[in-house]
Amino acid sequence: VQLQASGGGLVQAGGSLRLSCAASGRTFRNFVMGWFRQAPGKERKFIASITWRLGRTYYADSLEGRFTISRDNAANTVYLQIDSLKIEDTAIYYCAADLSMTGGPDLGRYDYWGQGTQVTVSS
Repeated sequence: VQLQASGGGLVQAGGSLRLSCAASGRTFRNFVMGWFRQAPGKERKFIASITWRLGRTYYADSLEGRFTISRDNAANTVYLQIDSLKIEDTAIYYCAADLSMTGGPDLGRYDYWGQGTQVTVSS
């Protein structure tokens, strides 16, 4: 399984971004896709996950409703919409796939990881 994250960049505070994660390399039936982020000098943290077949979503409790995860089954792509960006959203954003269907915030449950896409928010 290969995961290719894209869509990051430099954006002003208050703006929006949509990150994409394209999956390839196997026939996708049902699994969980997650988004994480890692700020400089900090540990990688869970943002959200979504089940591939039914699209059920799960978000980290600490988020403020500015993040929306979605998927396009036909395109084998998962998205993360980030609105009202803040400087503290600056991080590398990673997508990951969990074939066990567990999902959630535990990084260890995810089997495959994308390379990450940098998001930098300026004032």
